[in-house]
Amino acid sequence: MAENTILEKLEGLIARFEEVSTLITDPSVIADQKRYVKLTREYKELEDLMKARKEYIAMLANIKEGREILSSEDDPDMKEMAREEIAKSEDRIPELEEEIKLMLIPADPEDDKNAVLEIRGGAGGDEAAIFAGDLLRMYLKYFETKGWQCEISSCTEGSSGGYKEVICNVTGYKVYGTLKYESGVHRVQRVPATETQGRVHTSASSVAVLPEADEFDVVIQEGLIKWDTFRSGGAGGQNVNKVESGVRLRYPWTNPNTGVSEEILIECTETRDQPKNKERALGRLRTYIYDREHQKYIDDIANRRKTLVSTGDRSAKIRTYNYPQGRITDHRINYTIYNLNAFMDGDIQDCIDHLIVAENAERMKESEL
Repeated sequence: MAENTILEKLEGLIARFEEVSTLITDPSVIADQKRYVKLTREYKELEDLMKARKEYIAMLANIKEGREILSSEDDPDMKEMAREEIAKSEDRIPELEEEIKLMLIPADPEDDKNAVLEIRGGAGGDEAAIFAGDLLRMYLKYFETKGWQCEISSCTEGSSGGYKEVICNVTGYKVYGTLKYESGVHRVQRVPATETQGRVHTSASSVAVLPEADEFDVVIQEGLIKWDTFRSGGAGGQNVNKVESGVRLRYPWTNPNTGVSEEILIECTETRDQPKNKERALGRLRTYIYDREHQKYIDDIANRRKTLVSTGDRSAKIRTYNYPQGRITDHRINYTIYNLNAFMDGDIQDCIDHLIVAENAERMKESEL
């Protein structure tokens, strides 16, 4: 990118930075928490761009000054210092340009949110459920490295192990922005534990990552919710089977995008505390409605993007785990590595980093950066 184009884009943001700087000190804005949070986030992004602009201008000035010294100065030491300063600045400018390009790409406002992770066994019966359990373990190990918290809100175990379905709430820093690349069909090729003749089978499990809905994102008429309570199942404990701590809610809802009405059914048996289970069931209800009301937005984004990295298409086969070869292949970016054991132990950051780079490259092209 020509330097004047970068400077033009940065110059165009100065007035907005000054405006936001003033707004976040306005008492009426501070009183409106939703607006204040949004503006402070924008201020931080613009502040980083202004710092980068200042450094970029300084690098250009260093090169200009160094060249003037080379053309007018006779002192060898001064000339050598000028050459070093020019070389240092010329090395820094391409790096700085890439950093600025990334900062100029509009951020997805949902990236900072926590996420709901859903894993379901697909084609392959018992083996698919076992693989769903392996995927859950892989993600739990990864969450540990990120310092994220994960709570399983509901699950249905497979008859031979693993899970037919498991739903988790994941909290931490930029959870959705990192995990959203995992949505899609994960395919496994290996000899199942249930196979008696040593044949390699292909099975699949689907992963869906949804941004956790904030309370102000979704309007729920709580008076329409029908609540039931029941005793949790599982091994008998002090009060697992004795107290009706499990909750079930039913909520009539019409999708504004399609006009289709349905009754949403959600159960939560995660804790022994009925009020906590109610709170978590409400959270899942908000996320369910949020996801469906925003599907049109997600589809529009997907149609505009040339990349398949983060389209939101949950039916797309995104990754193959080949056990005989010890191979992992991400089909969206032709990324292949041969460290399957480490990958299944949660070492997935390198793959996610490649996906982020690929998507950012496509978004730069779309933004003409």
